[in-house]
Amino acid sequence: MKQLLKKYEEKSPEIVFNWKDPQTEAEGWVVINSLRGGAAGGGTRMRKGLDMNEVLSLAKTMEVKFTVSGPAIGGAKSGINFDPKDPRKKGVLERWYQAVSPLLKSYYGTGGDLNVDEIHEVIPITEDCGVWHPQEGVFAGHFRPTDADKINRIGQLRQGVIKVLESEGYSPDIKRKYTVADMITGFGVAEAVKHYYAIYGGAVRGKKAIVQGFGNVGSAAAYYLAQMGARIVAIIDGNGGLINEAGFSFEEIRQLYLNKKGNTLGGQDLLSFDEVNQKIWDLQAEIFMPCAASRLITKEQIDRLIAGGLEVVSCGANVPFADEEVFFGPIMEDTDKRISLIPDFISNCGMARVFAYFMERRVEMTDEAIFNDTSETIRKALQNTYDRNSATTNISSTAFEIALKQLI
Repeated sequence: MKQLLKKYEEKSPEIVFNWKDPQTEAEGWVVINSLRGGAAGGGTRMRKGLDMNEVLSLAKTMEVKFTVSGPAIGGAKSGINFDPKDPRKKGVLERWYQAVSPLLKSYYGTGGDLNVDEIHEVIPITEDCGVWHPQEGVFAGHFRPTDADKINRIGQLRQGVIKVLESEGYSPDIKRKYTVADMITGFGVAEAVKHYYAIYGGAVRGKKAIVQGFGNVGSAAAYYLAQMGARIVAIIDGNGGLINEAGFSFEEIRQLYLNKKGNTLGGQDLLSFDEVNQKIWDLQAEIFMPCAASRLITKEQIDRLIAGGLEVVSCGANVPFADEEVFFGPIMEDTDKRISLIPDFISNCGMARVFAYFMERRVEMTDEAIFNDTSETIRKALQNTYDRNSATTNISSTAFEIALKQLI
């Protein structure tokens, strides 16, 4: 696996598009690792301090993810080095998407990512740039449908991603009109835990869990995991956190979801970040879901979690460990050898799978059909990994080997 990984990491990307905003200090990159299958896909993120290497590593991650989620295309990513809280953000995004619109119409498909919203920013801004849908390039480059079929499938994709959830089983509050895009990635992160225990032995109910990050992914993952009967004992977010060693009830987690302030944890009883960060890594918990930014988890933190009885990590963040390597650095490798580590390209593939589901064929548009498709995709990936290696360790290395053999 390591030889395959080294070869994959060292391969230069096929396309690097660099943009400098003429009106602000913003700089952006589209990195297309390959045009496998005639197209490439990957979301758009924005954060201050982002660089091309971060975008490259995420593009390679996307290509691995597509081996699980489909379609069989190359990996790509867009990244903009700019403060997302800056009031000039909208103008930056408008000029960015205007600059990359030729790619989006030909062979590149994008979506939301860190600090860039799929529904409120990506879709309307790209439409204003003359792009039918942010995934139009994947249709054009990979599926090559007839014009009529392209219109029908793009219509299906548009409707499906922003579909308002109607089932109480999937929505924290059907009156608030949460969409598929709001919930599906976090759902997949929680489903990965459920399928892990079903395949490798055990059950989610009664297990204690820690969640890092309470944005779009972490909050939904906590909601669905608590719905399964797990006890969330701690949540840590950038602005603070909460600890309850007995575990929050499902209704308490639901209320925390409903009371989010944008993409951050709210609540009157919020502890300071420093206080929670000091205590959280020594709590006893079997499940850990890192759903914050990339490359945050240190060796010391994961060691302390393992000492407290950690059994499984389900990655909501891409590359959550503080390794310099693109994929499989020493912290991740050590964790994989000691406990069960579900890699990000399996556990957080929900949004990529939704895109594939709506693009590949005409499909059923119910909540159950959409969410079950993502769940079954994750189950199959974990089952394939188990069939290759039934041990509860080295899950990530096995999954990487399966994926890389499809790419090299």
